[in-house]
Amino acid sequence: MGPDDDGSDSFREHVYSAQDGLRLYYREYGPSRGDRLPVLCLPGLTRNCKDFDDLARHLGRERRILCPDYRGRGRSSYDRNWRNYGPRGVLDDLRHLLTATHVHDFVVIGTSFGGALAAALAVVMPCAVRGAIINDMGPELERTNLHRMLKHVGDDNPMPDWPTAVQRLRTALPGLPAHSEEDWLKAARNTYREVHGQIRPDWDIAIARLIPGMVEESVDLWALFRALARVPILAVRGEKSEILSARALERMADALPGLIPVTVPEVGHAPDLAAQNVQGKVDGYLAQF
Repeated sequence: MGPDDDGSDSFREHVYSAQDGLRLYYREYGPSRGDRLPVLCLPGLTRNCKDFDDLARHLGRERRILCPDYRGRGRSSYDRNWRNYGPRGVLDDLRHLLTATHVHDFVVIGTSFGGALAAALAVVMPCAVRGAIINDMGPELERTNLHRMLKHVGDDNPMPDWPTAVQRLRTALPGLPAHSEEDWLKAARNTYREVHGQIRPDWDIAIARLIPGMVEESVDLWALFRALARVPILAVRGEKSEILSARALERMADALPGLIPVTVPEVGHAPDLAAQNVQGKVDGYLAQF
């Protein structure tokens, strides 16, 4: 595929076939080979690779960066079986992507749902995950707030224009690190897409059927996150995060000795890892790989 939408050649676009034949999309930044460990960037539940564009452009100056769209999100194909949108199906796709791109060990960056997937990769690929940056996610979550934040996932009511989309996003996710109208418009364009003159979610709304099972109290995420105990971790939390409390981050640091906690002031869920007050922390962490 060709260059990105603004005509630059900062990344390369690819499509690969999943195990079941579904066509999945990913972006590749930086050199295809090099001495630095590659980085795999994993977005939130309904998010896509555009969330990592600024960070990937920066990190791609020194190393290879892979930014996939999960099935049913962004430019990847939709699945007729909504159950395949859950962690198990996405993990299978990620392992297939890593095989297809000949990536044998890597650092993983995961935001929200992507943070849980990062921990799960450490379970299913323990020798491959060399480090992890976990962005506003952990084994102990404020599940009531999580359920409220995910209510918008099944909303497919079309919007007539981008200002309306911005307002809907402000209502659904008020903690996003957007401080100006330009920031909110950029966030909206990373969240929605224009289809036949209307603005709609850039994901399959069938993903909403996963939510009840994901917010159940019985789900034990510690079983996943303990798999990261053997690697260095940078854990980023928004000071105003609705789902990851300061106490939960402290407990993560107590249980995972290689964890470095970072709290980003005046930000909710989830911090922008390319922001000026965070990117330096990311760079410093990745310098060891």
